[in-house]
Amino acid sequence: MTEGWKPVSIGDFCKTDEIQLQTGPFGSQLHSYDYVTEGVAVVPTVAISNGRIDHSALPRIAPDKALALGRHKLELNDILFARRGAQATGKTARVRPEERGFICGTGAIRLRVTAGSKRIFAPFLAALLGDKSSIDWLMFHAIGATMPNLNEGIIKSFQFVLPPLPEQRAIAATLSALDDKIEVNRQMNETLEAMARALFRDWFVDFGPTRAKMTGIAPYLSPDLWSLFPDSLDDAGKPEGWEFSTIGSLTHRVTKGTTPTKQQVTAALDEAWINFLRVNNLSEDGKLLLGNTVKVAQSVHEGALRRSILQQDDLLYSIAGTIGRVAKTPKDVLPANVNQAIAIVRPNPELASPNYLLLWLSDEGFQNDLHSNIVQAVQANLSLGMLSDARILVPPREIHTTLLRPIDALLERKAHNERESRTLAQTRNLLLPRLMSGELRVAEAERTVEAVL
Repeated sequence: MTEGWKPVSIGDFCKTDEIQLQTGPFGSQLHSYDYVTEGVAVVPTVAISNGRIDHSALPRIAPDKALALGRHKLELNDILFARRGAQATGKTARVRPEERGFICGTGAIRLRVTAGSKRIFAPFLAALLGDKSSIDWLMFHAIGATMPNLNEGIIKSFQFVLPPLPEQRAIAATLSALDDKIEVNRQMNETLEAMARALFRDWFVDFGPTRAKMTGIAPYLSPDLWSLFPDSLDDAGKPEGWEFSTIGSLTHRVTKGTTPTKQQVTAALDEAWINFLRVNNLSEDGKLLLGNTVKVAQSVHEGALRRSILQQDDLLYSIAGTIGRVAKTPKDVLPANVNQAIAIVRPNPELASPNYLLLWLSDEGFQNDLHSNIVQAVQANLSLGMLSDARILVPPREIHTTLLRPIDALLERKAHNERESRTLAQTRNLLLPRLMSGELRVAEAERTVEAVL
């Protein structure tokens, strides 16, 4: 053990009141009817992931209800644990400045390093608890096999080696440099995505340029783009010369994944390292979330799952349970496969670009029309036939290619940022356990960080 580093447990700090643990409000204190459109954010289990709070998954409650739950209000550098669920238990998130005042949800446990502590630095502890080995330990010790549950007692028993406070601060600062860049990329991608979708909707859904020409509005695009839009709409209300087509007719195939049997998994003698994607790997905003990706053996991937081996630019569409999540398969995620809750739409670039199909598949109006035909059962399912037969509007090929260039440029920049963020996250995950164990000194880690930033 590195000199000056001491073995401790979270419970040791609870005894001295340097750490306080508090489980979120009971279900009897926070009901489904308490949630409103505007108000104070509540952090549920699904919003706790990858060390951060996912703002796309935050329900809200009225200010007076938040006041009544004031003891559950979050402060800067609080650490939240997801305390239940097979895929979530043990995951953590640290509260950032913009999240102060949020309310801890019913499925979470809050850890707070108190202001009086002179031994532990909250961002260091947050980084430690966000390490995969820590999450695996908490998951292993959670109560219940089918629906694991975490409690305060299990968290108190978590043991780790504590460096001196200056070393804690240095480790946290080094890792934060990577996290901060990932956050900058995330914010930039929100802007890029919004710009791409605004262009797509104006040009291909609302027909803004054509309607502008019909009403005499001055051109608002460059002449080379403006000239490509028809001067009028036809009797069907679409630009002259543009035609409807189906997803199936514009693609090489529309299929779905499968799940290997337990026997197939256990019979595999080779290592499980191939990404096996499920619906919870697809975010609501079109990202692939790889932090909790299940792995399968290559023999299973190329054997029982050979029908659903993914290729670059395959479009993924969730068709069971949570329906309508969409993502494009990047090269650096391959080799990969998917389960039966995800449809694979393989574009034919000769007929329509992958990004064009991606934007249609994730368009709110398109999804509303498509999902209105779903038959509700025990679990809602969208059939491959319904997806394949769904109609979209397609301009003539030469126009389509030119109009997509500015949109492609925005989405390629977004994809570049996502690739960079995955590299940064991998670097952080490699550095974290070595820094925590004292195997790697901060100065060495800083040089590694500088090389990737």
